Amino acid sequence: MWVWNWIDRFWQDLRYGVRQLRLSPVFAVVAILSLALGIGANTAIFQLLDAVRLRSLPVPNPQQLAEVRVANLDGMGVNVGDNPRMTNPLWEEFRDHQQAFSGVFAWGTDTFRLGKGADARNVPGLWVSGSFFPVVGISPVRGRLLDIQDDRHGCGFSVVVISYGLWQSEFGGLNSVVGSNVMIQDHSFEVIGVTPPGFSGLDVGRTFDIALPICSLESVQSSNASFGRRDAWWLTVMGRLKPGWTLESASANLSAISPGLFAATVPSGYQASELQHYLKFRLAAYPAGKGVSPLRETFGTSLWLLLGITGFVLLIACANLANLMLARASARQREIAVRLALGASRRRLIQQLLSESLLLAVIGTLLGVYLARVLTHTIVWFVSTQGNTLQLDLSLDWRVLLFTASAAVLTCLTFGLMPALRSSRAHPGAVMKADARGVTAGRERFSFQRLLVVSQIAISLILVFSALLFVRSFRNLMTFNPGFRERGILLLRIDIRNFFVSGHISPSRLKPFQRELLNEIRTIPQVQSAAMSTHVPLDGSSWTLGFHLNDVHGSSKFTWTSTQYFETMGIPVLSGRAFNHRDTESSPRVALVNETFVHDYCGGTNPIGKVVRSIAEPNYPTADYEIVGVVRDAKYADLRDAIPPEVFGAAQQYPADGPWGPIFIRTSAPMSSVISAVKEKLGRAYPAMQMDFSIFQEQIRDRLVLERLMAALSGFFGALATILAIIGLYGVISYIVVRRRAEIGIRGALGATQGRILSMVMNEAAVLLLIGVAIGAAFSLAAGRAAMSVLFGLTSHDPLTLWTAVGLLAVIGAVASFVPARRASKVDPLVALRYE
Repeated sequence: MWVWNWIDRFWQDLRYGVRQLRLSPVFAVVAILSLALGIGANTAIFQLLDAVRLRSLPVPNPQQLAEVRVANLDGMGVNVGDNPRMTNPLWEEFRDHQQAFSGVFAWGTDTFRLGKGADARNVPGLWVSGSFFPVVGISPVRGRLLDIQDDRHGCGFSVVVISYGLWQSEFGGLNSVVGSNVMIQDHSFEVIGVTPPGFSGLDVGRTFDIALPICSLESVQSSNASFGRRDAWWLTVMGRLKPGWTLESASANLSAISPGLFAATVPSGYQASELQHYLKFRLAAYPAGKGVSPLRETFGTSLWLLLGITGFVLLIACANLANLMLARASARQREIAVRLALGASRRRLIQQLLSESLLLAVIGTLLGVYLARVLTHTIVWFVSTQGNTLQLDLSLDWRVLLFTASAAVLTCLTFGLMPALRSSRAHPGAVMKADARGVTAGRERFSFQRLLVVSQIAISLILVFSALLFVRSFRNLMTFNPGFRERGILLLRIDIRNFFVSGHISPSRLKPFQRELLNEIRTIPQVQSAAMSTHVPLDGSSWTLGFHLNDVHGSSKFTWTSTQYFETMGIPVLSGRAFNHRDTESSPRVALVNETFVHDYCGGTNPIGKVVRSIAEPNYPTADYEIVGVVRDAKYADLRDAIPPEVFGAAQQYPADGPWGPIFIRTSAPMSSVISAVKEKLGRAYPAMQMDFSIFQEQIRDRLVLERLMAALSGFFGALATILAIIGLYGVISYIVVRRRAEIGIRGALGATQGRILSMVMNEAAVLLLIGVAIGAAFSLAAGRAAMSVLFGLTSHDPLTLWTAVGLLAVIGAVASFVPARRASKVDPLVALRYE
């Protein structure tokens, strides 16, 4: 029976709360929007954290999956793909000798051209071992998936598996797709199956449209393939632990067999030091039930920081609402006193007063969930770039729902419980005698409101300081001089692999073809210069080789460029000369080095005339290069990284077939017109050529998407927090003025001037501001240290940023306090005393 009574009282309380909110629509709207923004922002950031770091893969028993990789990989060689952990020869040795896993598999990422001729387009894809789908535990929705029989050396252009998304978008979901042929890299592959709709691969944030067996790499990439290279790290490897095996026991087994695995896969040409370093590598097992992804390193810290920022915003919103609820309770204190005098219990009053908070929390949470959905998709769109669209599972799982529910409950208690408790403690006799002087007597009645405002100001300063740090850091990155030209550069990428395989050119013809292609482009009127380079600055890739320089042995980044490269990129030659047309295959090999190379390996002395001997590696024999010039330092893979030593070799003197890389086109004309002119010119000369254009400056900006996100979101939330805090300060000062109206009238009647009354109220606001700013400044320094890893060109305690934040908050706070203070100074003593 008591249950039904409780339910009946609960519905009565809800109806009471609805009536109260209908009487104050402005308060209801402000409260709901504040809660929706706070809860929505927190839910959105947590949902992204869940998708990137917490969510398990949608495969059977994901906890059994372990990634196998070198525990201390910092060696030399070429890194290819999103998560390069093994070479193919090392993978095959590991596969044949491991004992800890019931099944192992490998995959690498790539981009493939799907279709033929003008209708062809690039799609994301995977190179997978034959054990990939069976061990992962994926079943097809149509046909069959790749198995071990499909992945055999020399399989050629064999079979392909397509994703559910591609099946729907490209083939209309027709069953006839199984057994049909599709053109990939201008070669025909038979479609044997379709993956299920919930499977997008094991790389979090990345999806795939097609999956080819690793054995097809030999044919698709021909002589340029990473298939047999012992120095090409491009595969990710996982396995399912055997029953009874743990990560620790698996790692112990891997460590035991590692010497034999690495001894069998030593890249050719290694000197004693490189050999010793390579043979020290040891494999280990790592948890992989949540997939693998560079997103965790890229966005992990930033998302935690954003969650802290949005948490502070929600606290400020709760403090604001608590102040509003206290003000409403003060206005209704006579009603509450009467009910207490008539016998209502304090517990019953607290329940009824909390019903109003519960309604606000529920409505604000529901609206917040919708805002969270909008915000998460907006953030994903924001951080996606033209060449890298982020794919995340943003469905609501139990963690997100639990987080949102917890936020709603804590929010309700935070802003609703204290006002309800304070209101229920009112003494009926004292209230009736005070005649609306407040819930408690004396100046103590405002202490809690003051505490809330001080906390709001302190938290707002933390957020404003953090926002300014991120904005200034982003500005530093955008205005930093990387040492090369950014504007007016067009990048042209040509799939040279297709030219090899299709027979348009042979590998031995690559160098003459490169010269012909550059000459064709340079004759276009809008083109000022054009050059080829194996490396695109700031794209994250690297190519490291060991070398000897007299008695010095070391390693350096190696980049091969054509003539006009330094002119095109605006990199000055400080001494010596740049490459010219006389640097051919038959002439002595020459090289240029950067300033860091001179400092690290030449002791700062003039290096011109010295000979750099590169150490042989697979597909790259030993070669001697005479240093003929020194160029200014320029950023290499990332703006945040120190500039490494770098050797530039002449592309025409590369000691093997190749090399090949993007073409840099410098122009002052509109990019669209240059693209059209290049397409027309090369299209006539090479009709089968597939061209992909990108603007170099936009590519660099895409690399700063994380910093742009942090600056935008922290700026928005910092501004929102400041607005909420200033509203809170304004509200409390206004409330104090109203509650002390009689006192102000008496002071005026006793001769206090308007200026003295204005000063009195402003001093009270100034005390709140000073205390809040002092507390906030101390915690701001701690917040700056937490954000240090994502800052650029700033210290975590940057004085200019801190004083700017303090000054900004102080000015806005002073303006917000002046309005009610001026209103107080104009109070008519007769009117105030009559009111009293």
